[in-house]
Formats: sequence, C-alpha cells, structure tokens
Amino acid sequence: MPARTSCPDPRELTMSVHPAESSAPAARQAMSLPRLRDMAARGEKITMLTCYDATFARVLEDAGVEVLLVGDSLGNVIQGDTSTVPVALVDMEYHTRCVARGKRSAWLVADLPFGAYERSPEQAFDSAVKLMRAGAQMVKLEGGGVLVDTVRFLTERGIPVCAHLGLTPQRVHALGGFRVQGRDDAGAAVLRADAKAMAEAGAAMLVLELVPSSVGRQITEDNPGLLTIGIGAGASTSGQVLVLHDLLGITPGKRPRFVRDFTHVPGSEVGLGIRDAVRTYVDDVKALRFPDESIHGF
Repeated sequence: MPARTSCPDPRELTMSVHPAESSAPAARQAMSLPRLRDMAARGEKITMLTCYDATFARVLEDAGVEVLLVGDSLGNVIQGDTSTVPVALVDMEYHTRCVARGKRSAWLVADLPFGAYERSPEQAFDSAVKLMRAGAQMVKLEGGGVLVDTVRFLTERGIPVCAHLGLTPQRVHALGGFRVQGRDDAGAAVLRADAKAMAEAGAAMLVLELVPSSVGRQITEDNPGLLTIGIGAGASTSGQVLVLHDLLGITPGKRPRFVRDFTHVPGSEVGLGIRDAVRTYVDDVKALRFPDESIHGF
C-alpha cells in the first residue's frame, strides 16, 4: 500500500455552503511554549484534545483549545485496532500533515508511534524529524528512565519533547492491561523520579495518564517548569487532555471513569453539537469544573 503523503488543504476547498471567512473567529496569537508556560504560571489551565484531520483542527481551535495532539490513539478511533501498537510512522506523518494544514494558532504535538524511537536516540531523532517536517511543533514519546538519554538527545538538537508517564498505551501488554499506575508508595516514587529525570533531560511537557490524583499533584509541584497534562490524573495538573471521540461520546464500549461525554446535557433529551461540546470542555477545564475528583479521579 503506497504511503499517504498528502491531504486536502481546507483553504483550497470550494464545495462549502458558506465562505470560510464568514464564521471565522478573530485571529488569536499563535500558541508557543513560552505562552503555555505563562498560562501555567498564572494558574490558567491548558486545554488539549486529540485531533486527526484539518477540519477538526479548525473546529477545536475555534472553540478555544490551545494544544492539538495528533495521538497514536488514531489506531483505536480511526483505524479500528484494539491498541495503538499497530500504528506506523507513516500514519502519524499523514495525520500530522492534515492537522497542520487546518490549524492556525494552536500548538501541535505529534506522537512518536511504537517502534519508531525505542532502539536508539538516533532512531528517535530521525522519526521526530519526519513529524516536525509534517508540521509538528513537539513530539511525544512514552516511557520513563530508559528514555532519558533519548529525550536529552532530541532537546539538545532543537526538538521540543512531551514525555508520557503512568499508563503508557504502547506498553499495555507489558503493563497487564489498562490499569491505574502508581497506586502504592513504590510505584508513586518511580513515577516522581521518572518525571524529574524527564524534566532535567529537557522535556517541556508531560502527559500523566491514569495515575492517582495525589501523584499528579506531587509531580506538578515537584517540577514547576514542567507543563503537566492530565488524563485521569486529577485536577492539579497544568492542564487536561481527552481523546476527542471520548469527549463526544462516540467511542464504542465502556467509558473509562476519567472520561465525560460533553455532548450530554443533564435533564435534556437534546445533546450539544460538536462545537458547543468542545467549548463546554474548554470552559469547564478552565473553571475547574472538570475533572471532578469525586467522579473522574483515582
């Protein structure tokens, strides 16, 4: 199957009911790491959502989402696999390019997929270069201390890195399934040490997935210069991320505890549309209404 190297540019599409300019919100300043750090420093929560195409890049950005994550979760929600392991680097390049063409000001993070960075720092660099050339502004990789040298190698060469600790889906088979990580003191200590090591190696951002709220809070407090983004990690992180399909309530199967369907309106048979659901997510994260520790925390 030939590699997918291009995707439609929304600026070139003509089959639209309304001109692109008619409903476009006022342009906002391009997001950057210094701006994200300023937000965290003044206590404003950062909002991140997964995104896989140009159209949704515009929708999410217009709703106020600051960070778009081209996640290898596309293996689950786009490709229909049961894990992220089958996702290839060429898939990530394709979807990163699509999102980059659609976005205007959001910060764009792209996942390094399984098998594209673990062998050596040099392999990680080669893979990261492909994603950066496709439009990523930062690459994300999963794992702890064993990848410290890789993170340092990338950041010393000008590639911003987002680390990922806790539940790392690419290693779900080794972890024994989708389980909360760091529940006991020993596990929490390992996570705190790994987070510190990643920050010292130059990682600017850290996704914390499926860890106790207390661990998310401790790691955030331990590393004031590190932007912590939680998904099932409590409300004390610098920001929050969800898989877009989970937020819209369209992912098949049982909904994880840390997920909320933002299209649902309590007491109403009529749900919110996509744009309003995303705006509600942004508003609720910033107003500290989501996540609710009593409902979504561990």
